[in-house]
Amino acid sequence: MKRILRPISYALAAIYFCVDFVFVGIARPISKWIARHFKMRPVRDWICSLSPYPCLALFSVPVILLEPIKFVAAYLAATGNFLYAIATFVVGELLKLVMIERLFELTRKKLLRIPAFAFAYGHYVRARTWIMQTEAVQAIRSLARSIADRVRVWQHELNGLSSRFLAWDTAKRSRTGTADVSRP
Repeated sequence: MKRILRPISYALAAIYFCVDFVFVGIARPISKWIARHFKMRPVRDWICSLSPYPCLALFSVPVILLEPIKFVAAYLAATGNFLYAIATFVVGELLKLVMIERLFELTRKKLLRIPAFAFAYGHYVRARTWIMQTEAVQAIRSLARSIADRVRVWQHELNGLSSRFLAWDTAKRSRTGTADVSRP
């Protein structure tokens, strides 16, 4: 039985970490935007005043509060509410990762003073660097850049079409003498 469950558990763990990896890419810009727009100075000062081990314990708060959201999403999916399940999962995961990202931004220097954390974080950074240099990730990034370039071209073409239409419509109205009463 263990032989059967081990590959399944590895596959599920890989899927879980891939999902987290994708969400971290989304959460980081959101976290930086929140940091710029919502200073929350008293909370920030309190977090920065903590010593390394309480800072580490503080990371459990978003996990304890928001990890059960996944079970709620699973329940919603099991009852047939797939859109609500996806929305619940995405919002809960983003909130959790944004909070963790923001906490890490504020406490990184203190956390790296904890030897076990520094060791684990060093391995995480090396693994992430290795993953980002793999051929698969490079291919996905290339594809994403290609899609983004194509979307920009389409957007530019649509903007050109709409401005030509507006110019044509304005010229037609001036020739026929009809005015748009909705415009001031």
